Amino acid sequence: MSEKLPIADGPEVRLQARALLRRYRRPLAAVLSLHALAAVAGLAGPRLLGQLVEDIERGTTSATVDRIVLLLAGFVVAQTLLTWFARRQSFVLSERIFARLREDFMRRVLALPLSTVERAGTGDLVSRTTADVDSLARTVRFAIPETLIAAVTSVLTVGAAILVSPAAAIPCVVGLPIIVIGTRWYLRYAPAGYLWERAAYATMTGTVGETVDGGRTIDALGLAGERIRRIDADLTDAYAAERRTLYLRTVWFPTVEVAYVLPVAAALVWGGWLVSTGRAS
Repeated sequence: MSEKLPIADGPEVRLQARALLRRYRRPLAAVLSLHALAAVAGLAGPRLLGQLVEDIERGTTSATVDRIVLLLAGFVVAQTLLTWFARRQSFVLSERIFARLREDFMRRVLALPLSTVERAGTGDLVSRTTADVDSLARTVRFAIPETLIAAVTSVLTVGAAILVSPAAAIPCVVGLPIIVIGTRWYLRYAPAGYLWERAAYATMTGTVGETVDGGRTIDALGLAGERIRRIDADLTDAYAAERRTLYLRTVWFPTVEVAYVLPVAAALVWGGWLVSTGRAS
């Protein structure tokens, strides 16, 4: 009976992640700085627009209006350029990280004792070198840059809102409890679900590979029916694992989306009440 290759636990994953971040400390700092500058440039637009409205209400000259409009256009152009450079550097950094991870993976695979590989079987190793590496590639190429962008933008946006008006900034955190509760629920069940999914695919890959390699022996011994039942069982298990992870996503994704939209609606209601009562202008 084949034995699965070991799976890194949480502390080991965090240790490897910290080592990777230390290795790319300067490029990561540059990427974060570019995203921060882009977010700051984006926050200047609403501030200038509000100033323009207030100046027009109080009465101002056309020269002042032109100056504010030019500044607004300049910040929009600056935000566009900074965002482009920030995203470009994010993707370049993610490709460098993935290249390093791929090299480390191949080096560790080739360093495995032959007896370990034979006990694990071809399915687990093939699954890790294909499906697992592809998942890691998507994470490094897309998830990490998007997470950096979202984190920097969120921190600066909330900070700017608090700086302008602490009372008006309250709706910014309305969706936070929903995100925390939903994410904690998701993280409680997601690791086991995705480990089950990967293990199911590894088993199915091994079964199919063994069946193909031993096709003549299977025909000679009349084991075709047994192999078909084995493959059907593996497919059923993989399907159940996919349904499990799909269920987790169908619960968590809408929860996060609601928490994302809720602050917008809350800001309109809360801001309208503040203005109507004279607590904000």
